[in-house]
Amino acid sequence: MTATRQPGPTTRTVSQVATPPGARALSTLPRIDYEDAFAVDTDTQRTPEEWVRLVLQGAPPRVRRRLWLGWTALGLKLGPPWSSKRVLGWNVRHSDEEFVLLAADSWLGFRGQLLFRSDPRGLLFATFVQHTNPAARALWAAITPRHVHVVRSLLTHGALSQAASTA
Repeated sequence: MTATRQPGPTTRTVSQVATPPGARALSTLPRIDYEDAFAVDTDTQRTPEEWVRLVLQGAPPRVRRRLWLGWTALGLKLGPPWSSKRVLGWNVRHSDEEFVLLAADSWLGFRGQLLFRSDPRGLLFATFVQHTNPAARALWAAITPRHVHVVRSLLTHGALSQAASTA
């Protein structure tokens, strides 16, 4: 992770970073057409499972509802959001002490994966997308700026929430 830690117990830095090769290797997609990664620099260690639940399920109800609506508008085939084997409908493809990988396919022609990986300085979050047709590629290109904004906002809210819970 390349985020810079600032002194102070309440500092929370969310930085967009280059996707580390080791993180990319954790994706199970046969091909990655889009990727991004964010580093969350914190002074509190959490497991990847705690992070994924804090960031996605710990978001305010209005935000969770908007996420669900946005994802279903993108054609994501989500399961019941209350299932213990899912996180807001995303299938938990892998979960251990090192990382959590969520996965969902879309009716519109892409496959997505969300990676939450622990790091000594906090969290690495990465998005991986495979396009299966030109329309999916065009759709993803159109929503990428919004996606990046939403991810940064979710991670910032999650980092601030974890700081408040440990204060």
